[in-house]
Amino acid sequence: MNDDSETWPEEDDDVQFSIPAAPKMSVSVTPFREPSIKIDTTDDTLHNSIESRDANDGLRPSILRQRQIDAFRDGKGGLPAEKGFPIQVGSELFRLSGASIMSDGLAPSYFSKFFEDQLRNNNNGDTGVKPLYIDRDPLTFQDIACHLQGYRVQVRDGQHYVRIFADAQFYSLPRLIKQLFDSEIFMQIGDSNFQIPRDIFSSPGDSPNFFSLGFAAFFNSPEEVFPGLDREGLLRPPMIEAPRVQGRSASTFSDILHLLRGYPLNIRNAEHRAELLRDCRYYHLRGLEQKLIYHNISYNLERQKSEIVIRLEDLRQSGVSFAGDVTPADRSPLAGWVNYSRPFVDETNYELIVEIADESTKIDFKLMRADFFGQVKARVTSLFQVVANKMNLPTNVPLGLMMSSGGISAQPVSPGNTPLSEDRVKVLIERDAHIILDGEEVKKEHAIDVFDEHEGDEPNESGAHSSGQSSNWRSPDMGTMGMPSRSPSVRPPPRKRKRRGSLDDFGEWIILKGQWRLRVQPRPDQNHTGQKMEIVMCAIKLDAVSGQRGRNTRRGFLTS
Repeated sequence: MNDDSETWPEEDDDVQFSIPAAPKMSVSVTPFREPSIKIDTTDDTLHNSIESRDANDGLRPSILRQRQIDAFRDGKGGLPAEKGFPIQVGSELFRLSGASIMSDGLAPSYFSKFFEDQLRNNNNGDTGVKPLYIDRDPLTFQDIACHLQGYRVQVRDGQHYVRIFADAQFYSLPRLIKQLFDSEIFMQIGDSNFQIPRDIFSSPGDSPNFFSLGFAAFFNSPEEVFPGLDREGLLRPPMIEAPRVQGRSASTFSDILHLLRGYPLNIRNAEHRAELLRDCRYYHLRGLEQKLIYHNISYNLERQKSEIVIRLEDLRQSGVSFAGDVTPADRSPLAGWVNYSRPFVDETNYELIVEIADESTKIDFKLMRADFFGQVKARVTSLFQVVANKMNLPTNVPLGLMMSSGGISAQPVSPGNTPLSEDRVKVLIERDAHIILDGEEVKKEHAIDVFDEHEGDEPNESGAHSSGQSSNWRSPDMGTMGMPSRSPSVRPPPRKRKRRGSLDDFGEWIILKGQWRLRVQPRPDQNHTGQKMEIVMCAIKLDAVSGQRGRNTRRGFLTS
């Protein structure tokens, strides 16, 4: 079948996924305990260590390290902790101690390397230190200096973030870089700035997403942030644009964050829901999308089953399953119902009731078969093929066609190209179905006169009705819709009714909207050995028109 990949998308395929024009960072600030400071002056050693533990009680890197005052004099490298060093950034002069400059890590930073080389070259005993001049923004360096002095930098927005991040890379400050990597995601969406915690995407299906993948595309690791550039030869870091998403609604994303935090949201109307779903697909939040799609889950007391009603276009193949009948009296062990569970959300399977709209279904009452049109036909075909794959049914396409150019994918889209149907799908409309025809509800007594025309025909050994007009999947031991009868006396023997008309008189109906259960059963024209299977679409609720007059009756004027 062709176009299957387009008509039945995987969870990832229907997402219009893109990566932001620039990376985005986050500030998920991990709370830490009050630091404990230990000072040990034994053997002329100044030992300052600050220890703190994260949420997992893992030891975090110390802000201050053990320093030997005479480390530099002994040729071990480093800067004297008590000595001040001048740094001119733009038009502003800063003075930092050796302890502050060396506080970020073991590896030499931009500052420590400059001053260490200068002190080593002072062979004439000159203790003066020349200032380091850096042609960068002094306002951004104020945050860098606060970090070196032991304060935690609080990022304000995306622009502030990328400035600190670029300078932290340029100055080779690994601890500040790690803090920024672990922080929240700062992103401008529309005309608003958002601060997005990383753990907000912890629900199943919500990660990886637009933000995590977009961030990783630009910042692969703390060790390589400027790919292709030699940091040693940089006069200044490259310009990084603050991450932003244009063409998306800030208010809609605010609602999405509200939902991701676990709060209920009042969805105002269908347009509001459509906006939320469209942006969930754009940001690749698949779990949240499944929570927002139109659906209804209820327990059918008479059938003693939980049911889910969901639109055909919202089905995902990973949620489709097949549940065989377990009734001992069932002669067809392979018979059963198609079930469904929403991926990432539902933990159990429900009996599927699929809703098909868009005025794309036509029923021929003479043959009790349905035709589908347009995109709906492709989706129904894909659904049938998925059910066949779940049941491990062999394909019914000849081997020659499979080996020909294009194979199965080159065949026209049709339910007949699946192992479970002919080109026109078998349908069953029972008297329990609720029907609106040409805008008027079909009364139950009228429905009995029409749809019980073949009710008096018992199925033969192969399951086919003697009348030949419509085959019913029910066995003599089964009640309505496949439920076991409570006793043979519950339902009296069928009697002939005085009919107001024949099924042939109805001709064809166009279904504007319909809800259907999907029954899988052996085909009645097969023997018990090597039986082929088929899907019967059992009507639950139909909104139909019987012709052009009925359709025109439903038509409205453009203006009042």
